[in-house]
Formats: sequence, C-alpha cells, structure tokens
Amino acid sequence: MTAAAEKLSGGCLCGAVRFAAVAEKREMDVCHCNMCRRWSGGVLMTVPCTDVEVADDTQLGVYPSSEWGERVFCRACGTSLFWRQRSGEGHVAVAFPSLDNAVGLAFAEEIFIDEKPELYAFVGERRRKTGEQVIAEFHAAQEGRQ
Repeated sequence: MTAAAEKLSGGCLCGAVRFAAVAEKREMDVCHCNMCRRWSGGVLMTVPCTDVEVADDTQLGVYPSSEWGERVFCRACGTSLFWRQRSGEGHVAVAFPSLDNAVGLAFAEEIFIDEKPELYAFVGERRRKTGEQVIAEFHAAQEGRQ
C-alpha cells in the first residue's frame, strides 16, 4: 500500500458515525464558498478520498445542497463529515477535522477564492481557484465520463 493509498479513519464528535476512506492524494484542500462556510462554521477543510466505508450509516444525515452536490453529517451531533456528488461519481471530500490522524498531508489548494471574506488569509503558496474555474473543471470532468 503506497502512501497515497493509505486508509484513513475518522468519525463524528459523539462517536455514532465511524468511517474509513482511502486518501486519493496526500493533501488537504480548503473551500471558501458561501455554502461550505455556513455548513462547517468556517472554511471547509477536506481530504479528497475514494472508497469511503461507513461502519453504521443509521445516523448519517444527507442534505442535497445543490443540483450536483450533497453534504453528509451525523444526525446525532451535527458533525460535518463529507461532501460528495449526488451522482455517486467522483471523489468524496472528507472533512479534515473528522479524521483521527491526518499526519503528513500537504495544504495544497484553496477553491472558491473569490468568495473568501477579506478578513482572513492563509499564509503560503498553493493552487488557488475561483468558483468559475472550479465549476468549469467539474463540467469538463462530467463530459469526460460520458
């Protein structure tokens, strides 16, 4: 198993939801869009993952937040857990704070940078994309799968 294929574990605040996932990349990304900031109570810090397995999904809540995306959380304690495509395709953006141990990840990308409030900024250089760029990449990926 390579470092990129390392299985990560995590869960919610109350322990009702436990999951395992495979890191698609050894990186953490940040979304500044208005929906992610409202949902997470700040910026949404995520790790792109595949093969997400939830031990017991009876406490999972799912909120369809757009025509293509949905947000998954614990119904008992409210912890933000994942963002995923409603189609079930593509990676799952696992909430970084829900991971048990995410050592060795690089802070690689900020998206929807055009919606970021001016009162904060992260130091360092990384990829930064506007909402328009992210949506264009999403549509290009969707067309490539058809």
